[in-house]
Amino acid sequence: MLDRPVVMGILNVTPDSFFDGGKHTAESGILNQAEKMLSEGAALIDVGGMSSRPGADIISEEEEAGRVLPVVEMLVRHFPEIIISVDTIRSGIARQAVEAGAAIVNDISAGRFDEKMYETVAALQVPYILMHMQGAPKDMQSAPAYEDVVQEVLDFFIFEIGKLRRLGVKDLVVDPGFGFGKTVEHNYDLLRKMHVFRMLELPILAGISRKSMICKVLGVNPDRALNGTTALHMVALQQGAKILRVHDVREAVEVVRLWEAMGENER
Repeated sequence: MLDRPVVMGILNVTPDSFFDGGKHTAESGILNQAEKMLSEGAALIDVGGMSSRPGADIISEEEEAGRVLPVVEMLVRHFPEIIISVDTIRSGIARQAVEAGAAIVNDISAGRFDEKMYETVAALQVPYILMHMQGAPKDMQSAPAYEDVVQEVLDFFIFEIGKLRRLGVKDLVVDPGFGFGKTVEHNYDLLRKMHVFRMLELPILAGISRKSMICKVLGVNPDRALNGTTALHMVALQQGAKILRVHDVREAVEVVRLWEAMGENER
C-alpha cells in the first residue's frame, strides 16, 4: 500500500489520443514533456503508444512497439531514476518494455485481449495495474449497461485479483476505468462510492483527467477541462485514490498537498 498519494504523468506517444494526441512524438518534445512532469512532482510516467479513446481501433503490435520501446529506452537513458509504467494490452510489448527499463504494466483490458498477459506479468514480477472496461475501445461507449456499476466492478476486481494471485502476481493496483464502457452517470456513481474498493486493500488509481465525464457536465472540450479535473481529483483522494493519472502534473500535485494539509492522510 502506498504511504501517500502520488501523481502519474501521462505521456502519450500517439497521433490520436483524445487530449494530447500528436503533441509528444518528436524526441525533443518527449524529453521536454517528461522533464517537465518529473520536475513538477510526477512519481511515475505512464507511456502509451495506442490510443484507447472511445472509437479507437487497435493498432498492430509492430506499430505499437515502434512507438513505445524507443521512448522507454530514451527516457531511462536520460532520466536514470525514472519510474515508467507501460500502457499496453499486449504481453509482448509489456515484456519488451520491462526489459528496456519500464517498471510497471498498465493494462486497460485486464488480460482480455491477450491470454498471455497475466502469466507474463507474473513471470516479470512487476506491479500490474488492473483496470475495468466494459467492451473494447471501438464500441465501449455505444450502450454501456449495468444493474449496479459499483457492485459489478467490485465483483470483477475480486475475480481477477484471485486469478492474478494464483499465478503469483504480488503487486497490484486497481483502476475502476472511468470512461471505459460507462455513461456519465456510471462514472459519477463510481467516483462517489470509490471508497468501496478500499476493502480490496490495494492502491486505487483514478484516471479522470480531462475526460468526458467532466466535459459533458460543464459543456466544455478537453482543453478547458482542467478546473473540473482538479475539483474531481480532490474527491478522488477523499474517496481513497492513491494514484492520480493526469495530463497536468503540477496542478494534481497541488491537490495532493492540499488534501494532506487537511489531515486526510491521518484518518
